[in-house]
Amino acid sequence: MMSNHDPAQPRVRLTEDPALHHAVFVDAFNAGDPAAVDQTYEENGLVVPRPGHPLAGPARTGAIAHLVGLGVPIESRPRHVYVAGDIALLIVDWSIRGTARDGSGVRFEGTAADVARRGRDGLWRYVIDNPYGTA
Repeated sequence: MMSNHDPAQPRVRLTEDPALHHAVFVDAFNAGDPAAVDQTYEENGLVVPRPGHPLAGPARTGAIAHLVGLGVPIESRPRHVYVAGDIALLIVDWSIRGTARDGSGVRFEGTAADVARRGRDGLWRYVIDNPYGTA
């Protein structure tokens, strides 16, 4: 099946407000669109799916696709947003709870310590997505 999506066009609507970046991520995740989730990151941005194991590039994309593929929605609530110029530290409580497509129970939760940067286009993207914060 061929996609009608033009790869030059964004699949997700990014935000100019760093306090809303988590919501952009959640919307893309819950839409089941790993490519849209991936667009919430800078090109060289990384995710830390397990403490001490940062992933970038295709490994990041694969980790995101795996989580989205479970078919369980994510919820998030920002706790703190600190902005210094074009850099933001986002402290966000999040959870993924439910039944995966394969029938297994899923329960992930934590408090993220994320770093986002405002791009030249004025839109925010993750530089570091660390879902388990200081763990």
